[in-house]
Amino acid sequence: MTDACCADEPVDAQSMQQRLDLLGRRHLAAIGPCTALQALTAGANKGTWSFEVPIEGGTASFILQRAAASGAPDPEAGADDWIPHLDGTQEFQVMRVAQRAGIAVPKVRHILEVEDGLGEGAVTERIDGETLGLRILRQPSLADARRHLAAQCGEILAAVHRMPTDQLPFLSEFGAQATLALFRRMLDATAYPLPVLELALRWAQERLPIQAARCLVHGDFRNGNFIVGPEGIRAVLDWEIAHIGDPMEDLGYLCMRTWRFGGAGPVGGFGQRQDLFEAYEKAGGAVDPAQVRFWEVVSSMRWAFGCVRRAGSFKHQQARKLDFAAVGRRLEEPLYDILNTIEGRDE
Repeated sequence: MTDACCADEPVDAQSMQQRLDLLGRRHLAAIGPCTALQALTAGANKGTWSFEVPIEGGTASFILQRAAASGAPDPEAGADDWIPHLDGTQEFQVMRVAQRAGIAVPKVRHILEVEDGLGEGAVTERIDGETLGLRILRQPSLADARRHLAAQCGEILAAVHRMPTDQLPFLSEFGAQATLALFRRMLDATAYPLPVLELALRWAQERLPIQAARCLVHGDFRNGNFIVGPEGIRAVLDWEIAHIGDPMEDLGYLCMRTWRFGGAGPVGGFGQRQDLFEAYEKAGGAVDPAQVRFWEVVSSMRWAFGCVRRAGSFKHQQARKLDFAAVGRRLEEPLYDILNTIEGRDE
C-alpha cells in the first residue's frame, strides 16, 4: 500500500505518474498509462493537475485536485478560528449532490482513497473553458456570454439553495451571527488598529438579519470560480466553503467589488443586480435587497480579514511565500469598498 500524502508534500513526476497510472486502471477505465500530466495550480488550499488516460475508443481528460496541508500558524489572527472549510473528501461529496440536483459541476469520477497515495482530494472530468475572472470580462469570444451571466448566476444560485442536505451531515451551520462573532474575535486578536473594520462590525451588528432563511450556501460563488464558454457558465467550482446559512450570503458575495476584477457591472464585473435578482426569483428564490447589501459589506470584511491572516502568516512562515505577502498588502482595497458600500456609493 502506498502511503498517503498531502498536496504540498514533495511528489516527484515519476511517483505522480505511477500513482495516477494505477488510479486510472482501477477507477477511470484506463487501458494504458496516463499522459499529458501537467500541474495547473498550487494554491493555499489545493493543488491541481490535468492529465489524460487512454480508454476504449479514444482518450479521456481529467483533473486531479489534492488538498494542501494547513498553512503556517498565525498567532495574531488566530490560525484555527476562521470560516469553516470542508476537507478534501467532503467538498466532492457536496459536488456529487449538486450534480444530482442538476447543477453544472465537473463530474466527480473518483474521491481519493488511502491506497491511491495522493492524500485527500478527487479526480473529476475535465471541462474546457475560461476560469480567470479578467479573461471572462475581456475575451471577445465571451461577449455574448457576458450578457447572460448575471441571470445564469441567479438561476444557478436558486438551484444551489434548494439542494438537499440530508446526505451532507458534516455541513456546519454558519450564519450571520456566527460570522460577526468570528470577526469580533479576530479583530480583538489583531495587534494593530483597524478602525474601518470596527465601524463595519458595528454597522453590520445593527443590521443583523432577524429571520434569515436557512439552506445550503456555496460560500465562494464568484467570478473566477466558474468555467465559462461562449454559451455561458459550464460549471461551478470550489465548493470547499459550503455550509448551512443565509442564501443572501451567496448573492452579496457575488456582488462585492473585489470579484468584479475592474469590470463595471456590480455582479461579477459583468452584469446588473436587477438581472441577478429577477432570475433568482423566477427560479423560485426570494431576494431581500437589504440583506444582500448586508452580505456585500460582510463579504468585504471577510476578504479584509483574509488579507490580515495572509500577512500574519507570511511573517511567521519559515519558507516565506510571496503570494501570502501579496494578498496581505491588498488590505486597503476591501476597507475602501466597505466604506463605499455602507455609504451607498457602490451602485
